Amino acid sequence: MKSKIAVFVAGQEYTLLSEEDEGYVLRVAAQVDAQVREMMDGGRLSLTIAAVLTALNATDKTQKAIDSADHLRHQVREYLEETQKLKGELADARREISRLRGGGKG
Repeated sequence: MKSKIAVFVAGQEYTLLSEEDEGYVLRVAAQVDAQVREMMDGGRLSLTIAAVLTALNATDKTQKAIDSADHLRHQVREYLEETQKLKGELADARREISRLRGGGKG
């Protein structure tokens, strides 16, 4: 169920509709507020420019996280394929050992 949550960013109030927990939304808003204020650098940049730069930084971090997750998924896939190959080789080696042990008794 969506709830209305009031947050403040750079001194301006925004009312958000969210299904997320209020504490989570407030933590996210606090991070955005800190980043926008840092970008504004004591009034040297406008709120609009600071908001755009903050959005660009957030999107950059998100894209890097997505790329990293994709890379990890690829690595895991490769490790699983290698594991399957090694399991096959191990089974072959066990069969060969068994054959050699059985062949030596006769």
